[in-house]
Amino acid sequence: MGIFTRLTDIIQANVSAALDRAEDPEKLVRLMVQEMEEALVELRTTSASLIAEKKTLQRKLTKQQSSADYWHAQAEKALQKEREDLAKAALAEKQKANKEIDAIQPEIDRIDEVLSKVAQDSNSLHQKLTQAKGKLKEYQIRSQSAEVRVKAKSQLHSEQIDRALERFNEIEYKVDRIEAQIESYEVTQSSNLKTQFDELEKDDALDEELAALKAQVAKKAA
Repeated sequence: MGIFTRLTDIIQANVSAALDRAEDPEKLVRLMVQEMEEALVELRTTSASLIAEKKTLQRKLTKQQSSADYWHAQAEKALQKEREDLAKAALAEKQKANKEIDAIQPEIDRIDEVLSKVAQDSNSLHQKLTQAKGKLKEYQIRSQSAEVRVKAKSQLHSEQIDRALERFNEIEYKVDRIEAQIESYEVTQSSNLKTQFDELEKDDALDEELAALKAQVAKKAA
């Protein structure tokens, strides 16, 4: 299983958990972006470790190749001096070096293969991350737009309510004025009526007094 495949499984598991919690899309994409960024960091760390290991093996390989070349040259010198025993000993050392070379080279090839896979995974993950960031930005723009619309509607409703209350206050003021005028008229009418009755009472008193005076005058004349 590749490194990216394993990290993808982790991301998918976290995404599924987010879906189970019914989180909103923006949170979900943000989680994916975070997981992908962490995965990229892990891939870079793995790549750096592999490169360091490859350099160490390459130094060992170079050393063993130099050793094999050195003992080969020594074997030739020994033969020139007719020392087959030394030539065999030199060739034995050369064989040891070649065995080390044969053991190191496959390890370097394996690391190159893994590095190639890591590079592919990194490129693929980077593309996915770019897409996810674009999707996250899209959701953020939508969210901001929705907030602006909600705020605008809220302000509009608030203005409508303010206008309605202002209109109600105007009507209430007009009603109060009309009622005040009616009350004033009723008070005036009541006052006029009372005045008329008072005048009648005054007239009755005058008539009674006049009748009494006439009776006195008639009595005196008799």
